[in-house]
Amino acid sequence: MHMLEWNLYRGQLIAGVGELAKRSPDTVKGYVTLSGAGQRTDHLDAKTRELISLGVAITLRCDGCIVAHVEAARKLGASREEIAEALGVAVTMNAGAAVVYANRTLDAFAAASEVQP
Repeated sequence: MHMLEWNLYRGQLIAGVGELAKRSPDTVKGYVTLSGAGQRTDHLDAKTRELISLGVAITLRCDGCIVAHVEAARKLGASREEIAEALGVAVTMNAGAAVVYANRTLDAFAAASEVQP
């Protein structure tokens, strides 16, 4: 059993975006333009862009991004192992950012301690 009904969710998401496009066509048009911008430079291959997208998707905690980019990565031949490695990089980056912000928090605490009430 899966955590979500991903295939059902993908269909619901597509329908929802279609509804948004009817109500706010420029928003969806702008998103599509932005989404395709990286493809125009073609410095990275499509599969690499999808692996990066999956790493960002878990960082943003976006199920819609996950379902869309898993499907695209799979169609481009990404293996489960390649996806796992990309996700591992994202996990590492999130942990690193947490360490940096932990340091910033301790620094803020130290600065607050210097303030005389």
